[in-house]
Amino acid sequence: MPAAVPSLAADMRTFLRPGPRLADELECALSVALAIAFAHLTGAHNVSWAAFTGFVVMRGRVTESLLRGLLRIVGTIAGAGCALLLAPLVLPSPPAFALTAGLFATATLYGALTGKRAYAWLLAGLTFEMILFDALDHPGLDQMAFARTRLLEVLAGTAACLIVGIASAVSLRRRWPATPAPDAKRLGWHPHAFRHAAQAGVAVTLLAPLWLAFRLPELSQSCVTIMAAMLVPVTTLGATGFVPVSRRLIQRVAGCIAGAVLAAAMLLLAHGSVPLLVAGTCLGVVIGRHIENGASRIAYVGTQFVLAVLVVLVPDDYGAIEIGPALARLTGILIGMAVLEPVLLAWHLLGRRADAATAGDQPAGTSE
Repeated sequence: MPAAVPSLAADMRTFLRPGPRLADELECALSVALAIAFAHLTGAHNVSWAAFTGFVVMRGRVTESLLRGLLRIVGTIAGAGCALLLAPLVLPSPPAFALTAGLFATATLYGALTGKRAYAWLLAGLTFEMILFDALDHPGLDQMAFARTRLLEVLAGTAACLIVGIASAVSLRRRWPATPAPDAKRLGWHPHAFRHAAQAGVAVTLLAPLWLAFRLPELSQSCVTIMAAMLVPVTTLGATGFVPVSRRLIQRVAGCIAGAVLAAAMLLLAHGSVPLLVAGTCLGVVIGRHIENGASRIAYVGTQFVLAVLVVLVPDDYGAIEIGPALARLTGILIGMAVLEPVLLAWHLLGRRADAATAGDQPAGTSE
């Protein structure tokens, strides 16, 4: 991380420089603002999730945004459907609940690591875990209503992306066209990817007994953190994913802290003014997207920067804005990191010990 600071500083000198990169950043800001408006109009409950959809679905080409939005919608429906089916069966039994959460996380993350439609696999897993753990945290929760609002949030964000994308295609993108994204490919059986997904499954499984013991809040955010942090390129996975995931977790922490600091400052300056809060949100989105689009190795910091800004500055009700829910969600993120890292470290150390034992069993004169 320290070595990347000069690169980031140099990269920020290009902030607001006209070009394809700025066009993309402005598209994201407009998409987020429109997603917030749509979420309020449709009665969605977690408006920041709609805003985040408006951010992550947005791509420079309308066809790419459409495909990404459709995959997010399909994944959300699939994950919600499975959660509604299984939650009533496993909630009465803590062991069954923990095992179900872990197995589903393993299966969907493996699909996200190796499948051609990786984004749909990821959203299926995230939505399933969010509904399942929210049902555990709030026993009286109407699970069908929760699933419905999740779908509304995704639809609001996707619709915002498409509207902004179409408008940009006939304006900004005529001057600054976007570079096409590479085609997605499906991998065959990949043992390293399966082992990596199983580690995430173990971490998610551990969240259930932690909730029973300490009643920790916002464990749905912890699940999202675990699965998102483990989504690293399969090419970076060797015998262990400890190093790339640890680097990703450090960037997640750094991005969340930086975004939360900016958001808290904007919250104090706004004094409840909705226009100022929306302006601060858009500023945070542009800054985060600029970091994400940079050439430095800490692009993931930009994504987490935006996530923290949206969690703090996009309340479910602007008339009753509170810092408490945002802090609870950020706490859930930190809990997910705290659970995942020991699992990765233990697996890493056991793997090294097994490799050393295997090497020691080799006859003299042989090589690996």
